[in-house]
Amino acid sequence: MKILILEDDESLKAVLKKRLAANGFTVDCASDGEEGLAYVEAGGYDVVISDIMMPHRSGLEFLSDVRARKIDVPVILLTALDGSGDIVKGLDLGADDYIVKPFDFSELLARIRLVTRRSAGVRENTISAGDLVLDLHARTASRGGKAIDLSAKEFDLLALLVRNKNIVLTRERILDRLYGADESIGSNAIDVYIRYLRKKIDDGYEVKLIHTVRGVGYTVKE
Repeated sequence: MKILILEDDESLKAVLKKRLAANGFTVDCASDGEEGLAYVEAGGYDVVISDIMMPHRSGLEFLSDVRARKIDVPVILLTALDGSGDIVKGLDLGADDYIVKPFDFSELLARIRLVTRRSAGVRENTISAGDLVLDLHARTASRGGKAIDLSAKEFDLLALLVRNKNIVLTRERILDRLYGADESIGSNAIDVYIRYLRKKIDDGYEVKLIHTVRGVGYTVKE
């Protein structure tokens, strides 16, 4: 399960990342709502844990933008603002839950389990681009009804591109989403996986789905 933390308190952010990772989660971090929005637009998160009072773009502004873009990722607000008006405002904007600082970590884990169970029944299992269909739960892919055999990393890359179809993703953004902070992975690895995917997804089809934008990155177009 992949979690995004939005928190401008560096010490708290580090503690949350360490403890969530120790519980088996893959964790990314951002320091404000503006940066966080760029992360969630790239897709792939199961839960966002967001502070409210942050520079540049607050947690409530972030939440409002996410819901306006029809992004259905569950959002848990984690904040020192404990007034009932703040809670109501956050929930009205589309927050799935609300935890007041200071908090018990076991409670946070319970809230994460709660919102993911709640959203599992309404989030789509499949995503598509043209006649290409990916089942995110079964991790299977097919085009025109024909099954496509993909490695785990090929599936992750293809799912990222399809979630953001018609949007150009830079190599750096793709690397960040697939490999996180692993600096040993070069951008040429993405080029290699794209070549693999093109052979499996586009070879033999008149309509090509995977496109290169020179000097920028890659996109899936319907």
